[in-house]
Amino acid sequence: MRIGYGYDVHKLVEKRKLILGGVNIPFHKGLAGHSDADVLIHAIIDAILGAIAMGDIGQLFPDTDSTFKNIDSRILLRKVYGILIENGYKIGNLDSTICAQKPKLKDFITEMRENVSEDLHTEISNISIKATTEEKLGISGSEKGITASAVVLITRV
Repeated sequence: MRIGYGYDVHKLVEKRKLILGGVNIPFHKGLAGHSDADVLIHAIIDAILGAIAMGDIGQLFPDTDSTFKNIDSRILLRKVYGILIENGYKIGNLDSTICAQKPKLKDFITEMRENVSEDLHTEISNISIKATTEEKLGISGSEKGITASAVVLITRV
């Protein structure tokens, strides 16, 4: 067994869609980034890459490469899943947290879990996604950005 941890943060900006866990969330702002800026998927990718000691999302999918401009982060997650399998591992379980003052995310969590479990070829019962606020403190509490963290346990196939 191996454990990986991932963390990501993106700034909230006008004129961008808010995509979290592959779900388009209705909101007046979205996240800035080279890809679709899905902070949750990015944290999950970093957790998986960390567990197999293969760096981070920026090393594998650099923001200097136009191939990844506005790409759906779920495509990147599926690529990382392929790397996980190539290295002889599978997902044991994943626990993640999104930190956003607004919008409220509880109505979207199930769809996010479904997306991630599909992309990682694992049962939805192995995927935990939670949402919280920073009680109006910090980057997410001041509504300047959204953060996400993830911990993953992987096991040999």
